Amino acid sequence: MSRVKPEAIWQHEKVLPYILTTLKNKISEITAVEKIILFGSRGRLPEEQWEELEGKDWDILVQARCKLRNAQVLVDKNYHLDLIVLDEEQFKHFSQHKTIKEIFPVNMLNLKHN
Repeated sequence: MSRVKPEAIWQHEKVLPYILTTLKNKISEITAVEKIILFGSRGRLPEEQWEELEGKDWDILVQARCKLRNAQVLVDKNYHLDLIVLDEEQFKHFSQHKTIKEIFPVNMLNLKHN
């Protein structure tokens, strides 16, 4: 995969803007982005506990109009992401038994549970 930027790999204030702007824009040049979700460790833990994941990469799933092969070429060399870009049908199948957090277009990180 790409080179790792150790000082930013777990810091959501640096990584999330990259995912939601730079990466989303790169994919949008090829196909429409419909959803972006986090799965893996960050999909299971509340955001407040992400600091415990220092050194872990980001597991990102993008639902787009069509699947992209070799999605890693979209990732900036300073970030280590496990990036998958699938169409809607593949997205549903992939995520059906996983705990996920949608971050686009619905930002589940900003939703407060009472």
